[in-house]
Order: sequence, then C-alpha cells, then structure tokens
Amino acid sequence: MGISSNTEKSAVKENTARNQVVEIQTIRDDPARLKAMTVRELRTVMRSAGIPAKGCKNDLVSTLKNFLTNENDGQSSVVREEHGTSMIKSVCSETVSSKQKRNNSYDEDQKQNVNAVSEISGIKRRGKAPSVGTGVEVKKKRVMTKQKLSVKVDAVAGKKPSRASRQSLQICNEDDGTIDKVDVSINSSEPWTVLTHKKPQQGWIPYNPRTMRPPPLTDDTEFVKILSWNVNGLRALLKLEAFSALQLAQKENFDVLCLQETKLQEKDVEKVRQCLLDGYENSFWTCSVSKLGYSGTAIISRIKPLSVRYGLGISDHDSEGRLVTVEFDKFYLISGYVPNSGEGLRRLTYRVTQWDPSLSNYMKELEKSKPVILTGDLNCAHQEIDIFNPAGNRRSAGFTDEERESFERNFLSEGFVDTFRRQHPGVVGYTYWGYRHGGRLKNIGWRLDYFLVSESIADKVHDSYILPDVAGSDHCPIGLILKL
Repeated sequence: MGISSNTEKSAVKENTARNQVVEIQTIRDDPARLKAMTVRELRTVMRSAGIPAKGCKNDLVSTLKNFLTNENDGQSSVVREEHGTSMIKSVCSETVSSKQKRNNSYDEDQKQNVNAVSEISGIKRRGKAPSVGTGVEVKKKRVMTKQKLSVKVDAVAGKKPSRASRQSLQICNEDDGTIDKVDVSINSSEPWTVLTHKKPQQGWIPYNPRTMRPPPLTDDTEFVKILSWNVNGLRALLKLEAFSALQLAQKENFDVLCLQETKLQEKDVEKVRQCLLDGYENSFWTCSVSKLGYSGTAIISRIKPLSVRYGLGISDHDSEGRLVTVEFDKFYLISGYVPNSGEGLRRLTYRVTQWDPSLSNYMKELEKSKPVILTGDLNCAHQEIDIFNPAGNRRSAGFTDEERESFERNFLSEGFVDTFRRQHPGVVGYTYWGYRHGGRLKNIGWRLDYFLVSESIADKVHDSYILPDVAGSDHCPIGLILKL
C-alpha cells in the first residue's frame, strides 16, 4: 500500500509539473492570457517555475513577463519585492540551469549581512543587508544590483580575496525592457568607497579620501592641522603590533592630536607622557575619577597653548574626564567625549537636558573672546545620511530624536558649523563601526565624530576629512585643516 501511495503521489506531482510547463508555454505563445489569469493561478505558475510570487496582480504579471522575456534571451531573473513597494531588484544569472546555484550563493552572502548589528553602548538592533547606490539620476528606470564572488588573485598582495572586486549595476528601462549595464570597480581593501546605506537618497555618494580631499596648501600658507580620534583605550592601542603612532604622525604631520576614551587613570598619565613622539611635548590629560579606567580625553600638541582648562567647571559634569580645552592665539580647541545615552537610554534625559546645554553655554562663553573648535566623539549621528540603518535605530543611543534635536538646538542653531557636512553635503562617510559581525569590513557604520567650528572661521576650513583606513579602534581618526 505504501509503495502504491508513493507511486500515485509521484504521478500526481509529475502530472502537475507537466501541466505547469504546458501553462507557461501557453502564456509564452499567447501573452494576452496573463490578463485573464487570477492572482492564484499566476502565483501557482510562478512558484512552479521557481519565481518568487509576491505583490498585487500587476506586479505578478510584470514579473512573469520579465521572466519569460529573459528566458527567451537565455537568462532568468530572481525578483524580490522590497517591503511592499513596487521597486524590483533582479539578480540575473547566466542560464536557467544555473539559477538555483547562483541564488544559493547569493543567499549565503545575504545571511552573513543580515546579522549586521548597529551598536551603541551594548544596544544592538538587527538590520538587513546593505544596499548599494551610485548617485546616478535615472528617470523611469528601476535600479538592480548584483554581487559576484571572485577568485581572482591580488597580484600585489599575493592574497586571494573572499569577496568580489567588481560590482555590476544594471538599469532596467521600464519602457522597453532593455537592460543597460554599468560596472563599478570596488576595492575590497577600501570598503568605505562603497555606498552602503539602508535608505540611500538620490545623489548620495560614498566618501573616498583619495579623490575627495582638496590639494595640499602651499608652503607660504599659514595653517594648523588637527587630528581627533576616539581610541577606545589608549594603552591597548599602543600595544597593538599593527599600529604605529610614528607612522600616523609621519603620514598626517598633524600639529595637534585630540584623543577621546583614553580610559587612563591618573597614575598612568606620566608613563604615557614619556612615550610621546618627539616634537609633541605639550600634552594635557583628564581622567575619570568617579569610575576608573573609563572615558578620559587628551590634547597632544607641538604648539604650546596660551592656557588650558579641564572640564566645564561644573562638578556634576566633570568627574568623568570628558573635556579638555586649550587656548591658542586665534581660537579655542576643545577635545570632548559626549556622554552616551547608554543601554536602555538610561542617561538620555541627563544628556539632552543637562550635558548638551551646559557644553553649549560653555562654548558660547568662550566664543565671546575668540572662535571655538569642538572636536571628538559627540555620540550623535545627526541625520539619516550619517547612519547605515536609520529606521532600525530610532530608539538606539546616538540616533534618538531627542539627541538629534538637542544636537541641532544646542550646537548647529547656536552658530557652530559641522565642517564635514558643509564640505560634503551629499557624502556618506562613517567614523564608527561596531566590532561585531564585521561592521567595518562591510562599511556598516555611524558618523559620530565631528569638528564643529564657530561660523566666523568656517570659511577658513580648507579640509574636513575622515581617515577610514586607520585601524586600531572601533572609531577612525578625523582631521581638520584650518587656514590662519
């Protein structure tokens, strides 16, 4: 009986499959048949052909038409509908027989990206794989991206990359169904040059320091070069074999280096001072006394300042070592590490009602005598362009509406300029990537580090830039070149 039952089931399956093949052939011969089919009939036929069957009837008809058209051309398409919209992304394989194999490879790659985590102070939210854009204007067209695996050997490094070194962008014209293809080169060792964002807007492009920085100033121009970096533990950074402070100084030739989250105790400072590079004898440190090995900021300079201040002068804010201010001839420079709102947003109220207004008032008071530059980890991704997954982080520390509104109200509306955003209004550049799930390798990040300057010197900013190639921390350094 069991054998007979199985035989009958097999016969039914074979008969059903045969009928669906006939149905597809009928549709191919008579495209008008599509309009007469019900949604259920369309989905049944599409599923039998291995085509995802989602959306309304118009979407199903369009998808099946595209499938038949591509099949006639010797190709097939796998179509996804993105969150209920009619935007269609197609991953095209070479032949019908290889479609499933290619899809399995794509799905494996997506599974690795799906667990991308947006991290701030232990809070994590899962997100989908990053989408890729080019900023090219396309009217009445649908944009589709395809990632390929590559086994090409890097002749320079002698390594075999595990990811693609090519990105293929296909633009499908809705009017005539033709496909234009544009190849965008991707350097797997420079992931920041790829636009990764969950909601990229038209015109956005990825930040590339190799092509977007202005020419160096001439020797007869007087300027100051400032670097800022959240090192996430200075002692640990200095122990890394891959990191060389000397190489960083030689490469950037900075005048002033501002550090945040040094995590030093006061007893450690003198030992670190003895390790400073030649020419940078002026260093000023503040450490947390309420919680040891926590927070901490510093300014290291080869220019001797006129004066130095520690903290805001408010005891409630100054026990965590979050602020150092130095006065130079033409401006004040503040190295700041703004409090994180924390897990469960437990410090959110303190952050937006006490810390931010107090820091803003402090800066406005300094500004009465000369311009002010605030740099450091300000723990806020101000706009959606500043974070990979804005929708998934609305209640994550660093991207809450309250923090973003406070950033706008207390700093930007008070006349302080976000120098990177003014120089690069439509550029996606991150300064922080979580350690988990390869955030940095996939360029899934946040822009949390800033140079804010008084409006009176904003036009003297020659360059405000990011150094995403400098590793050693979950943040990367940022730089500012200011003409004097």
